[in-house]
Amino acid sequence: MRIWFKEWKDNHMIRDLVVSSDNDDTRTHKIFQALEQACYEFDLSKPIWLDANIAEFKRHAKTRFRSDNFVDSIEFDYLEMQVIEE
Repeated sequence: MRIWFKEWKDNHMIRDLVVSSDNDDTRTHKIFQALEQACYEFDLSKPIWLDANIAEFKRHAKTRFRSDNFVDSIEFDYLEMQVIEE
């Protein structure tokens, strides 16, 4: 599984990261582990999954975490998470 994380500000991608996982964990565990790794690399607190994020991720294998998903303030508009390979 490969998941692409992108930070966006003013419609420009600031930075990105692709996290790969080849272990035998469940899909959900791989997603949470990738998110944790991306937050560590980007020096962010882990975002809170709201109902809208869960629904969007189920439909499109992609979601955006905005400022209301983070406890701390963020310096960008949103963090986008997208599964690019299962």
